[in-house]
Amino acid sequence: MYRTHTCGELRIANKGEQVTLAGWVQKARKLGGMTFIDLRDRYGITQLVVEADAPAALVETATSLGREFVIQARGEVVERQAKNAKMPTGDIEIKLSAITVLNKSVTPPFTIEDESDGGEDLRMKYRYLDLRRGPLRRALSLRHRVAHEVRNYLDAKGFMEIETPYLIKSTPEGARDFVVPSRMNPGEFYALPQSPRPSSSC
Repeated sequence: MYRTHTCGELRIANKGEQVTLAGWVQKARKLGGMTFIDLRDRYGITQLVVEADAPAALVETATSLGREFVIQARGEVVERQAKNAKMPTGDIEIKLSAITVLNKSVTPPFTIEDESDGGEDLRMKYRYLDLRRGPLRRALSLRHRVAHEVRNYLDAKGFMEIETPYLIKSTPEGARDFVVPSRMNPGEFYALPQSPRPSSSC
């Protein structure tokens, strides 16, 4: 099984359960022989812990993890000794019994956090990484929910949604294309198809 729960789901009521999580490594740190890993997915962050007396192979894997490694982690939900009230999952942590590295990552050019150390130009260059940050992820989620509600409302009123070309493809009806310069990629352009947009009706 890929995962049993998301990284924002587990609470103190899950104490004692055996779970499997998967996501990106936010950060990993060693403290007093123990290794702590913050595991992130689009639902939240859960802290994982590898204890000092864990099997050597597990400790070695945990200490080799870098930021943005994609891993699958299995273990038991335990109550944290030092709780973190700022995190929804801050009352628990996962005492790991196994780690599987699904994909390694080079160190990203900026931190994937709400307050990043990367400037706008750098974050735009690596937009696919920037979209993992909390503020952008929440904006995308809000946009999805709004669009979903609008579509449900219009569907209930008998409207039909019809796809029209939207900066993705030209159509053969003879309308001209406008070539638009790219601000982020000087010297490059994209075509803006001027296609007719059919309207929906009840």
